[in-house]
Amino acid sequence: MEHEKKIIFSATQPSGKITLGNYLGALRNWVTLQEDYNAIYCVADEHAITVRQDPAALRRQSLELYAQFIACGLDPEKSIIFIQSHVPQHAELAWVLNCYTMFGELSRMTQFKDKSATHADNVNAGLFTYPTLMAADILLYQADLVPVGEDQRQHVEITRNIAQRFNGIYGDVFTMPEAYIPEVAARVMSLSEPDKKMSKSSPNENSYILVMDKPEVILRKFKRAVTDSEGGIYRSPDKPGVTNLIEIYAAVTGTTPEAVESEFAGKGYGDFKPAVGEAVIETLRPIREETERLLADKGYLESLYRQGAEKAAAIANRTLRKVHKKVGFAPR
Repeated sequence: MEHEKKIIFSATQPSGKITLGNYLGALRNWVTLQEDYNAIYCVADEHAITVRQDPAALRRQSLELYAQFIACGLDPEKSIIFIQSHVPQHAELAWVLNCYTMFGELSRMTQFKDKSATHADNVNAGLFTYPTLMAADILLYQADLVPVGEDQRQHVEITRNIAQRFNGIYGDVFTMPEAYIPEVAARVMSLSEPDKKMSKSSPNENSYILVMDKPEVILRKFKRAVTDSEGGIYRSPDKPGVTNLIEIYAAVTGTTPEAVESEFAGKGYGDFKPAVGEAVIETLRPIREETERLLADKGYLESLYRQGAEKAAAIANRTLRKVHKKVGFAPR
């Protein structure tokens, strides 16, 4: 890793489904970030098991997400890309940090409250303490920046609290991370409910586009996208569906919303919606094809994620050794 560059860390749970919103809002930005930072990206499979998973599906989805990271443009030569459970230092540091995290802090976490309500039959200790695992993810790599959405800012705050408490007792052990919220990130809304963010958890599969959707599926979903009865292709608070389509088209073609409005002035939704669909198809096609190619070459994919885990473990070990020494564990 280059010493003069800041370290940026981000992790994603392996749902197996990356949406167009995930790609435009986060992943595409990660590709740019790896040029300017020492970038570390992680498939967070340990976080996933706070909710019951089908083991075969979790394995498959972890590999699919790893392949999609590479297919989207993350470069294993420029970034460290690994699967969380392949680097046991995450779980080791999480236990130590549990002992420096207050019960009250964890009980105030919004996501714990939300998931407890959603999974009332499985409110397990991992669901309660997973913010300390998230803190371990970040602090192991002495990350300066953590790219997150507004809804994840609370996790960076508790990570800072834990780091500050530990540093206050033992000296300068952890770098204090900061939330990195990109100023310009495409916010992609649902195609069926344009007042809501595009989400793969929606029961209506026409509301979201997946990176791995086939071209005919993407086109069908855009043709069914909610617009309005007024006509006219321009942005307005009264036209959330059309506004969303304009912003998607602008994001995938690299133009501005104003230019899109000019391009489709005087045209109807019958022209516009398929045009957006075709533009999205061409943007996602190389990603889908490269993901399929990688998943078909298991040996190559395995070599990539093993190399990534080795690089991650080398950095993680340095931090963990320092932590063990500070808290008084006998040397190994």
